[in-house]
Amino acid sequence: MGQLVYACIAPHGFEIVPEVAGPELQHFAPVREGMEQLGLEMAAAKPDVIVIATPHGYRVEGHVSITTNEHAEGRLRKFGGEALFEVDCHQGFARDLLKNTKAAGIPALETVYGSASGSFSILPLDWGCFIPLWFMGARWETPPKIVVVTPTREIGLDSLIQFGEVLANTVAASDQRVAFIASADEGHAHDAEGPYGYHPAAKEYDELVCDAVQRNALSELMNLDMKFVDDAKPDSLWQIAMLVGVQKHVSLESRLVAYQVPTYYGMMCASLTPKA
Repeated sequence: MGQLVYACIAPHGFEIVPEVAGPELQHFAPVREGMEQLGLEMAAAKPDVIVIATPHGYRVEGHVSITTNEHAEGRLRKFGGEALFEVDCHQGFARDLLKNTKAAGIPALETVYGSASGSFSILPLDWGCFIPLWFMGARWETPPKIVVVTPTREIGLDSLIQFGEVLANTVAASDQRVAFIASADEGHAHDAEGPYGYHPAAKEYDELVCDAVQRNALSELMNLDMKFVDDAKPDSLWQIAMLVGVQKHVSLESRLVAYQVPTYYGMMCASLTPKA
């Protein structure tokens, strides 16, 4: 029987990665230290597979996108620096997850880049995948295989919670040790000079998310007014909904590891570990 061995909420700002942080290296230090802590915890959990939910992957309107490539690679470039890695994907787990998601009546589509298999079946990783994986698995001596999923907002939080339940059941039916990363940044309206402007809802939203993590009460976030969420401009709520679904079947204790607003959006690192 498979086991969900670890989960986390991880940010994906470029400057977290030291190799591309340039002059922002120290400015992003608190959240980088949080990511390093998540990396240590992920390594201790020893997953065979990491399922990562990203808001910046193949978004298919009205569907959860599940990618079935055989390999993946990513590259970041900023401030004259570069970071890159290659990993393998777990096609079997991805296809089981796709089958089970469709069987549950959740709109889902298979996405694949290039070839379906072989050396040309290489998924280009978006930054929502690359940055968490840089700290959690991609540079290990033996990296775990990955599965990339991308939610869309149109199908609603209830369907994404149900997807998390399907994920938990797919893990249980497998023979794998699986970890789940909800790649997520918080409110994007913290700075009037930022691309989304300023709205006080961003600070309030971030406070609610941090509080929910500290109280192990992520499910309460599913009741937020969506106009308020839109004002705050996060990209986190939909991946958190998947995590809430996982928690319906796996007892996980959440802990706030780091929170920072080093730019126009908030970043939070939170770990969720199985209860003894």
